[in-house]
This record gives sequence, C-alpha cells and structure tokens, in this order.
Amino acid sequence: MDLLEAIKTRKSIRAFKADPVSKEQIEEMLRLVVRAPSAINLQPWEFYVVMGDEKARLSRRLVKLYREKQISCSPGNIKPLSAEFNKRGAESFILMNPYLEKMGMDFNCFVNEGSCNFYGAPTAVIMCLDNAFSEARLVDIGIALGYFVLIAHNLGLSTCPIGLINAYEDDIKEILNIPDNKDVVIGLALGYRDDSSPINEFTSPRDSVDNFIHWID
Repeated sequence: MDLLEAIKTRKSIRAFKADPVSKEQIEEMLRLVVRAPSAINLQPWEFYVVMGDEKARLSRRLVKLYREKQISCSPGNIKPLSAEFNKRGAESFILMNPYLEKMGMDFNCFVNEGSCNFYGAPTAVIMCLDNAFSEARLVDIGIALGYFVLIAHNLGLSTCPIGLINAYEDDIKEILNIPDNKDVVIGLALGYRDDSSPINEFTSPRDSVDNFIHWID
C-alpha cells in the first residue's frame, strides 16, 4: 500500500474478529515501528504484547475495574477547553451515535467498556516509558504509535489507540508484572476488523487544515 493511501484510509476500528494475530506478524511490525525517530536516538519505548488467555484475563479485570471505579474516557484537559475543541468532540459523538443505536449500545458504555476490553481485539499492546525520562519523551512514544498504526494498516490489520487504560496503570502493572520503574503511557488494540459491525462504518471527521496552520512569512 502506498504511504499516502495508508494515511488517507487508516482509521480507528472498534469491533474486531476473534482471529489471532501471530507473533511473527507482530514482530515484523515492531521491527519497523522501532525505526521511528527519537531524541538522541534514545529509543525509549517498550512494548508489552498481550495475547490469548492473558489478553482475555486483562480485559475482564479492566472492565471490572471500570464498573467499580467509573473512570471514563476524557480529553485529559487541565483547564477548561475552548468552544472549538468542545465542538470537535461533540461532532464525533453526534456522528457515531447512529451506528451505536443500530447496535443497541449506549455511547458511554460502549466507549468506556470497549476501551477496557480493547474493543474485542485479540491482541493488546501496552506502550511503556521508563520513568527516568521526563514527559518530553512522551513525544517519542507518540511517534512510535503513529508508525505502528500505519504499518498495521499497510499489512491488512486494524488498530485503535486506547488512552483510558492509563487511568488503571497500577492495576495493569500488577496484572502484567510490569516493573515499577515503567510508566504505562497508552494501549493499542490490534487485530482484524469485523466488517459485520455497524460501528466500523463510522469514520471520525477532520477539521479544515486552515484551522491548524499559522503562516509566518
């Protein structure tokens, strides 16, 4: 697949088939992912790939924790958001909701429990950063994540970044025996898209590029 085509056609998938992704496929992807640039070539990323029964166990535990703690997906803002940002979020909700209605699903339940279940994907990837680094190195994790989702799409696989799991970091580290000196940054659902699910017809909109560019001549 051409790179530009991959960028234009890739989207987050929220319903997956049960078909497993092989270790060989994941290793092939990660060999490419780690070619991403990083500051001073530190390559600070670490990947915990969770599959099979362990992935099912992780999902069950996270869904249970969500139902107990009710920590939901949020934009993570530390100050009130401008009307522009709120408008984008509301637009996505409005456009997604008809697909969820077809499925008889509530938006909040679907997004929150779905995130904790990695939307049923057979593989969950937990991306971590050593806590010796400052938050500046989260940029490197983000670049690697960008590579990951495009490489997976190019190879016929689908993904959905999962930010909510960061709220359950301590529990994830306990379940997966992740060392204390590693911070859970973000998760990634990985698998084959289920085209029979209405939710996968949804594509999130993008604002005009004119709203993001500041020209300085």
